[in-house]
Amino acid sequence: MKVAIYGQYYQESTRPIIRDILSFFNEKKIEMIIEESFLAKIYEKELASRPYTTFSSYKDLDSSFDLFISIGGDGTILRAATLVRDSGIPVLGINAGRLGFLATVQKDNIHEFLQFIIEEKYTTSARTLLSLKCEPDVESIGELNFAMNDVTVNRKDTTSMITIETFLNGEYLSSYWADGLIMSTPTGSTGYSLSCGGPVLTPAVSSLVLTPIAPHNLTARPLVIPDDTEIRLRVTGREDQFLVSLDSRTFSVKNESVLTITKTPFKINMVEIPEESFLKRLRTKLLWGEDKRN
Repeated sequence: MKVAIYGQYYQESTRPIIRDILSFFNEKKIEMIIEESFLAKIYEKELASRPYTTFSSYKDLDSSFDLFISIGGDGTILRAATLVRDSGIPVLGINAGRLGFLATVQKDNIHEFLQFIIEEKYTTSARTLLSLKCEPDVESIGELNFAMNDVTVNRKDTTSMITIETFLNGEYLSSYWADGLIMSTPTGSTGYSLSCGGPVLTPAVSSLVLTPIAPHNLTARPLVIPDDTEIRLRVTGREDQFLVSLDSRTFSVKNESVLTITKTPFKINMVEIPEESFLKRLRTKLLWGEDKRN
């Protein structure tokens, strides 16, 4: 078995997690390839001394890997998606953050869940991603033009709202006069979209959500659409630029640019562990059904 290990940051809360993972896989004689910068932090904190093979970019990852382990919160998994890309490597998130919808394994259960991995007692959930094209300002987005959670447009350097002309498969939908607009995948429906009043979608749903951010027209509501819909936006406002976000990566784009959002041709395979289902996470993370009277 060949496993890639990645972490974006080192915090004291991750120390026992890293120690337990290295100890478990060394005991089981599992081949570990650790991201270069993360391994440097591990050496610095004296969590390991033996040499490990490293990777530093998506080019170093291929189908020979059986698993990609992300240590951190959901933001670390979103960054991990930019490394895994279309390789098909299953991603397991170990939660060292707070909420953790994507990072499903809690630090108290690491050994138990890693044993499930060794015994292949897990399934995978294929997660839809969104890709973005920007015209004529093509170079402003760069190579990482996809998002696992959402693509968002926001106003920039102004308190004035922006106007977002929106077309679905070439047909005019509406001109949102708002602070912005979120185009969310089912994975991202529990994130920014939810905080702006959008619905929760289960991961297997073949849908996207358009959620306006603080719209001036109060009848502008979140809209669920098929995930094979081409979304085209033309954004105008008082400033010369507006903001486009792909998950946590934010870019400035020229006013009047046309954005085209479509489903990517590949998906990210998230590892699903027994007893840590999406519905259970809804109950525990969002406190659904919790009542102090019970």
